[in-house]
Amino acid sequence: MAANPLLAQLLRNIPDQGGWMGFDQFMAAALYTPGLGYYANDSRKFGSLPGSGSDFVTAPEMSPLFGHTLARQLAEALDVTGTDELWEFGAGSGALARQVLEALGDRVRRYTIVDLSGSLRERQQEALAGFGDRVVWAQALPERLRGVVLGNEVLDAMPVQLLARVGGVWHERGVAVHQGQLAWADRPTALRPPLDIEGPHDYLTEIHPQGEAFVRTLADRLECGAIFLIDYGFGESEYYHPQRHMGTVMCHRAHVADDNPLADPGLKDITAHVNFTGIGVAAQEADLAILGYTTQAHFLLNCGLLDLQGEGDLVQRGQVLKLINEHEMGEFFKVIALGRGTPPDWTPMGFVRGDRTHRL
Repeated sequence: MAANPLLAQLLRNIPDQGGWMGFDQFMAAALYTPGLGYYANDSRKFGSLPGSGSDFVTAPEMSPLFGHTLARQLAEALDVTGTDELWEFGAGSGALARQVLEALGDRVRRYTIVDLSGSLRERQQEALAGFGDRVVWAQALPERLRGVVLGNEVLDAMPVQLLARVGGVWHERGVAVHQGQLAWADRPTALRPPLDIEGPHDYLTEIHPQGEAFVRTLADRLECGAIFLIDYGFGESEYYHPQRHMGTVMCHRAHVADDNPLADPGLKDITAHVNFTGIGVAAQEADLAILGYTTQAHFLLNCGLLDLQGEGDLVQRGQVLKLINEHEMGEFFKVIALGRGTPPDWTPMGFVRGDRTHRL
């Protein structure tokens, strides 16, 4: 029997369900199986240095200035929408919530965290204990909500379907068991990427029904407010460029990346880049307004990151540069803002310069 209990479970379950599992099902199992999936076990995950025992770094872990700067935008959104409640999805270690609450103080009546991970919830509760009952946890959205919604690196962890064009024929790529090991297995499919891929070459990519469904669910519940989603990804034309033929699925463990999600399921993160055009289309179809779309660098600079930094020491300046440099997180990460019940002429401060909505 495999030493990895989730792997052992997958090796049993896949034959029981016909010998094939779609990659989206596999990714969901690898990340979210209770007690065994990556986000459902007790590994550290988030941290700034490899030596910390963590697997990757997020912007709030890199510098508290990320959350303090973002808080300026959130404060404006709360004022414009006349609300006093924040919702955060996938709050990680709780670092971003702590930074936002430090910056906004009593402006936030309630900060609600929605997180599927019990182990991360415990870590968040410890990190945020000083804010008392202003911070609450929920397993799901209420039927109706008013306020500002935040998701930092949430969309990239939502399961994707893999599509592979092999010999000119489109397949859905899934997972099977071969000689006692997990193996790739393709099945012909009617599914297609949203754009035609030029050329005859073999091509691997992803589609994002769960991420788009998440946005539609938010739209269904949001009566009045704004949504800010921050993640790495591209607009559709870049995402499905003919030269991007290897897909974007990546794994992260101990600050080392690899491209084999079938190895060590449950013991490492699995992500895919975000197709922000798909997110925007899903939002518009659900009657949300697109308030802005830009790079993380433009967003943070527009919100006054450099003013908050002040003089800073060398370490702090280095952290800020990683947040905004083009070859670091600045260009790689994007921010999209969606709204309902907001003034039609409102441009959130994070998008006043460098808005790229026209490129979605």
